[in-house]
Amino acid sequence: MRIPRKLEHVHHALQLGQSGDQGFSDIKLIPNCLPETSLRLISLHTQIGELKLSSPIVINAMTGGAAETEEINRELAIAARECGLAMAVGSQMSAIKNKEVAPSYQIVRKINPKGIIFGNLGSEATLEQAELAAEMIQADGLQIHLNVMQELIMPEGDRDFTGMLERIHIIVQHLQIPVIVKEVGFGMSREGAAALMQAGVTVIDVGGFGGTNFAAIENARRDVQMNWLNDWGCKTSIALLEVMDAIPIRSANSKAISSDLKLAIIGSGGIRGSLEACKALTLGASAVGVAGAFLRVLREQGTAALLVHIDEMHQQLKLLMTALGASTIEKLWNTPIVITGDTAAWCGARGIDSTSYAKRTGFHK
Repeated sequence: MRIPRKLEHVHHALQLGQSGDQGFSDIKLIPNCLPETSLRLISLHTQIGELKLSSPIVINAMTGGAAETEEINRELAIAARECGLAMAVGSQMSAIKNKEVAPSYQIVRKINPKGIIFGNLGSEATLEQAELAAEMIQADGLQIHLNVMQELIMPEGDRDFTGMLERIHIIVQHLQIPVIVKEVGFGMSREGAAALMQAGVTVIDVGGFGGTNFAAIENARRDVQMNWLNDWGCKTSIALLEVMDAIPIRSANSKAISSDLKLAIIGSGGIRGSLEACKALTLGASAVGVAGAFLRVLREQGTAALLVHIDEMHQQLKLLMTALGASTIEKLWNTPIVITGDTAAWCGARGIDSTSYAKRTGFHK
């Protein structure tokens, strides 16, 4: 009997692992010998859109949609509850089409009744489906994921991507909870971010290359593989800089997006530890999404080890913020950093001013 696609994804994600080439080695933190702060004063509280989080670390969308994945979501929900993290479920379209698998998502709210939980659907979703997904888990927000290349490589995937932006716009305008638009590992460009902002989106998850590789996963499921597409996308460091450069950006009709429009950014794609998380935050992210790294700890070492791992990430992030003299996430945004390597070269080719990040004046405030 064929293994359900959702379980295949989990299996291949663990087997293939993460490349680790998410670009954060190009981001150099500048030492601060006079930080003028204390570890006890560090706050990890942050905000994405109207949602206030006690930690910038988010357990990003992984799975659901098969009875066997309920155990994974249960244990992740325990970790989210015990560590005070927001958590997203995997795509709920399977449960909308087949109510029998809805418990694999609903377990998250059952385990963590007071936590911040994000629903998840693809860009093919209608407003009615978005409302059903939100109601299914009493969601505090809804992720809409963009995964064009994954769908194109997937043997049974979509081939028609017309109307994506309009559907997102309708959901953003009418859904009664915040909407987060996220890439799934191919990275967001400034043009894409600008179009989403014009559609009313105020939270973007850049989902850069360097973490779980859904092109490689789908190729592993194919009889005839297209491995030449396995490196499709831009690194997470680059995706963050691309999206930051879209605030504001001029559209084709030369009308600038209002500078009053606030865009919250989630950095995700290959973040495994506190140093990478800190670098993503200094690039302008309000929060960071972690998926593959948490799944591996959970499956190889168990839930207790995952709780320890998350606590260590929190403590290490506080240590780094103390060393940088940034007592809040917002103050990290003003911390000077040097951008080098492939990330700097990309920025140069794209006309993105990466040198301005090195001239920030956080040390003097």
